[in-house]
Amino acid sequence: MAKFEESIKELETIVKSLEDGEPSLDESLKSFEKGITLIKVCQKELESAENKIKELTQDGDTKPFDSDNS
Repeated sequence: MAKFEESIKELETIVKSLEDGEPSLDESLKSFEKGITLIKVCQKELESAENKIKELTQDGDTKPFDSDNS
């Protein structure tokens, strides 16, 4: 899942740059486009993880974590 973490870090960098107002309009649009692509990568990775969890729980139901049940 390194792809997810890398994408998040790059998104954080893009957001910081846009918030600081450093890039030109053209650079801002390119950064925005790259950000959208990264968001799609993150969504795909999260959906994949969710599907794996559903497979592992066999019935597809998620159950609340009970830390008192040790």
